[in-house]
Amino acid sequence: MTPKPNVGAAIGEMSFPSLSGQTVSIGQTKDRWTMVFVYRGKHCPRCKRFLNKLNAVLGAWTEQMDIVVVSGDTKEKAEADMAEFGWDFDLCYGMSVDQMRALGLYVSEPLSEAETTDLFAEPGAFGIRPDGTLMLVDISNGPAARPDLEELLDGMIFNITNNRPVRGTA
Repeated sequence: MTPKPNVGAAIGEMSFPSLSGQTVSIGQTKDRWTMVFVYRGKHCPRCKRFLNKLNAVLGAWTEQMDIVVVSGDTKEKAEADMAEFGWDFDLCYGMSVDQMRALGLYVSEPLSEAETTDLFAEPGAFGIRPDGTLMLVDISNGPAARPDLEELLDGMIFNITNNRPVRGTA
C-alpha cells in the first residue's frame, strides 16, 4: 500500500499535460490555493457523475481557488470525455503511476480490458496552499466514495478565510 501523503509538507512539483495545450503544474508557489481532483478515467461512470456535479458548481470553486482535474488516461481518452461532456474546466491527463503514489492514491489494476488496459488511480481530492504545502487530503480506494462538493467548498472557504492549521498530524 502507498503511504499517506504528509499534510503540512510540500507535495513536490508535478506537471500534467492538459487538453488546452498547457502544462498544468501543482506543488509550486502560486498566488492562490489549488484543489486537485483525481478521477479514475474514461472507464468510470461514477467519475463522470462527480465531474458533472463539479462542472455545475465550478464558478463557486474558481472564485476561491484554482481547480485541476486529472487522470492517468491518455490524451485520446480525455478528448473523448471532453467531447461527450463538454466540461468547462480544463482536463489534464497522463498522470503517471509514480505521481499517483507520490500523492498517496490507491492504484488499481483493471478488472478487464473492457474497463481499461493500464493501472489507474482511485479518486482523490487535495487542497494545496499557495506555498505548495498540502492542507487537505481526501482519498478513496474505490469509485463510490466521493466528497460532497458543496460541503468541501464550504470547508475550504473556512480554512482559507481563517488560515486554519493543518489537521491530522498527530
